[in-house]
Amino acid sequence: MIARTLSPELVAALKRLRLGRVLDTLVDRLTLADKQGMAFEDMLLMVLSDEVSRRDSSAADLRAREAGLDPAMRLEAWDKSSRVSFDARVLNELASLRFLEAHQHVVVLGPVGVGKTFLAQALGHIACRYGYRVRFVRADAMLRRLRQSRLDNSRDAEMSSLTTVDLLIVDDFALEPMSKEESKDVYQLFLERTGRGSMILTSNRDTAEWLAMFDDVLLAQSAVDRFKNTAYDFVIDGESYRPRQKPALSETSTSSAVPTPKPRTHPRARRG
Repeated sequence: MIARTLSPELVAALKRLRLGRVLDTLVDRLTLADKQGMAFEDMLLMVLSDEVSRRDSSAADLRAREAGLDPAMRLEAWDKSSRVSFDARVLNELASLRFLEAHQHVVVLGPVGVGKTFLAQALGHIACRYGYRVRFVRADAMLRRLRQSRLDNSRDAEMSSLTTVDLLIVDDFALEPMSKEESKDVYQLFLERTGRGSMILTSNRDTAEWLAMFDDVLLAQSAVDRFKNTAYDFVIDGESYRPRQKPALSETSTSSAVPTPKPRTHPRARRG
């Protein structure tokens, strides 16, 4: 079989039109079209559809990187052997992203190590694939940046970056008590995102326990009430996954003694 080659003129034209990545699969697609007797219009649609899918995937990956999402924490990578339980109907509903369209929130509750962060980020990846702007941040880091922003007069910009994205994911919320200023920041964040954008919060504490984490009771009641009454409760229970990640010797390891390393001679040491 004679290998098909593309003319330099076609290659140059595709690159000028910024379609150079089409060249990665074009020869294979043309060969397939020949074998199947495919009409030119169908062949052209197939090639362009490949490029559309590639660009969509590339754009989603870029949005995920800018959001701070872990590329390994995608729903398809979830370990089904994990000894945890949750309501699959709720997860299916959340994966539809209807909560995003309705500007509703999600609280992911459960003990340590059951996969709260993983599933929250997995929902973030799905949102990125559908073109939503996402940001992932740990609660302590978020509050620290807001505290520092008061010193350099950048608080308005920092708060704007938290309130204008389509989906804000805050990990480990209400892990420890908040100061007066931190309580005000969280209150403002909840207030400005209510009805305008969605949040996913992961927490080891039930929403009823959040009140005690605020410095101001009235701010706490107002903030938590706004959030929890517009949020899905996604509860995960079970055993921590982290013990599975603990390093251990493999079965092929032997009990032979480890050889003692020889002392290294310093290059400048003089020999007697």
